[in-house]
Amino acid sequence: MDWRVIGAILAGLATAWLAFVALLWVLRPRDARLGELVRVVPDILRLCRALVSDPDVPLRVKAALFGLLLWLLNPIDLVPEFIPVLGPLDDVVVAVLVLRYVRRSIGDERLRQRWRGTAQGYDLLLRVI
Repeated sequence: MDWRVIGAILAGLATAWLAFVALLWVLRPRDARLGELVRVVPDILRLCRALVSDPDVPLRVKAALFGLLLWLLNPIDLVPEFIPVLGPLDDVVVAVLVLRYVRRSIGDERLRQRWRGTAQGYDLLLRVI
């Protein structure tokens, strides 16, 4: 595999991660700290991986999560990434919309069962989506 492709993928993931942390910072409960927001992002990624690998999750939900991954990794965005604040915003909006769809599709209880993070992190996720 070409190192430029790997670099672009890693840069896209880092940008999406930072954008998601920024969104969580804006929508956070007032007592949430930046460290908590940074720690919840890997929990969200583990949640998505658990949902994709679960045979009980409908195929349409898995397809939405794969679509989200492709959207985040795609270097062509609606708003170019180099534009401060607005650049990563389209990625964040798509991520929130997909996670809302997943929540509506499988329900809060099934989503909670697959969450491996803290209760505070899960509450923060629910406030965002």
